[in-house]
Amino acid sequence: MKTSKLFRENIYPIFSVLISVLFLVLLVPTLFIFAQNASENLEEVCQLEKVDQECQELTKDQCQALLEKCQDFYEKKSSQLEQDISKTQSKEKSYENQIYILKSKITKLKNQISQGNLVIKDLGLQIEETQASIDKTSLKVEDSKGELASILRSLREEDQKSLVEILLSEKTLSGFFDNFVSLEVLNAKNQELLNSIKNLKLYLEDQKGSLDKEKEDLETQVLAQTLQKQESEKTKKDQEYLLNKTKGEKTLYQEYLKETNEKAKEIRKRIFQLAQIPESEAPTLEEAYQMAKEVERITGVRAALILGLLQVESAIGQNVGQCNCSSCRYPNVSWKTVMAKSQWEAFTEITQELGINTDTAPVSCWVDGGKVQMGGAMGPAQFMPNTWAKMEISGKSYKERVEDLTGRIPASPWRVPDAFLAAGLYLADWGANSQKLQSEIGAVTAYLCGTKVVTSRCRAAGGERYRQSVMEYASEFQGYIESGVFENNNK
Repeated sequence: MKTSKLFRENIYPIFSVLISVLFLVLLVPTLFIFAQNASENLEEVCQLEKVDQECQELTKDQCQALLEKCQDFYEKKSSQLEQDISKTQSKEKSYENQIYILKSKITKLKNQISQGNLVIKDLGLQIEETQASIDKTSLKVEDSKGELASILRSLREEDQKSLVEILLSEKTLSGFFDNFVSLEVLNAKNQELLNSIKNLKLYLEDQKGSLDKEKEDLETQVLAQTLQKQESEKTKKDQEYLLNKTKGEKTLYQEYLKETNEKAKEIRKRIFQLAQIPESEAPTLEEAYQMAKEVERITGVRAALILGLLQVESAIGQNVGQCNCSSCRYPNVSWKTVMAKSQWEAFTEITQELGINTDTAPVSCWVDGGKVQMGGAMGPAQFMPNTWAKMEISGKSYKERVEDLTGRIPASPWRVPDAFLAAGLYLADWGANSQKLQSEIGAVTAYLCGTKVVTSRCRAAGGERYRQSVMEYASEFQGYIESGVFENNNK
């Protein structure tokens, strides 16, 4: 009890202080690093010049980690820019559709206005003609009124004559009555004509009124259409402004995307350049995994599948061919013996460009009981010369595509990183980048046979056994990856 009390009263406070100090010593650097990382501007850190400077002062693993962090940053940035471009394209399409609709509406309104103006002009002519007819009819009414007044005066004068005047002016009484009757008949006809002319005038005035009303209504309609057209043209102008602005944004995003992709490409080149493995040496499993992992980032093909394929093809670079070289098992079997003539030209071009002696470059072969089988594949990935240098996907050969990604010219089928990348590209071209089992099996089959289907020719070449072996090794490597074997070994 005394010892316990002594500890509580004297030792424990000192011990507590020491623990607190130790805690702070451990925690502060961690907080500092966290704060530093949180405030770290990857846009600035991942500038290629700064990356190169940093890597000069870092170990290979530290440089690799920095490069992978920057690559991840640029890939995420590219993805975001692609999303921004997609959004601006949707906006652009929307504005284009609206402008198209407004153009159609404006054209329709223009046609309606033109048609309305033509009708108004025609109505104006009809109104003028009707007014002229009214004026003529009015003159006829006035003339008829004058004639009728003259007849009425004559009738009044005849009616006021005395019998003596009638007898004196007319030779006979019947002549007087005939003249009087004629005046009465003429008067009746003039009355009828006058009424007819008046009715015609009223009709023409009504017709003119109707035409005036129709013309006024049409003018109002044309005015409304003109205002709609002006409003549509203004809206169209606004939409065109927004469209041009959106196109400008899209162009800017595309420029940023191009710049970002270029930076990501340069980062990838530097990652590959870290794999300084001599062409004559096979990589260790850890080195092979690091390269396969990077190829997976680029192509989407599983690192385990790449390792499984290369294990079957060349024991991951340990067996790149046993013919045509002094150290080969069959040094006297030349490339022309094992290689089809159709491959000779490409093989010669490849070796000459690389500065390699064509007659000493190792190539694959199969010798069974002294009988030489066909071969001629090159390097860890066992590419045939034509496939490496001549087969084009999207206008470029595998050699050129590897050069674009690594920055090393010329690419070499015997260089380990180049071989890994070319194998990944080939598998991706046949669908292995989906990472679906059936697609991977098809791509592996195509790697040997040039087709996903196991044809009789493919079967004769060992296609079934080949793809089974590749997939079994891939499964084995996948287990290693998931259990962290390669990562633990790197540590």
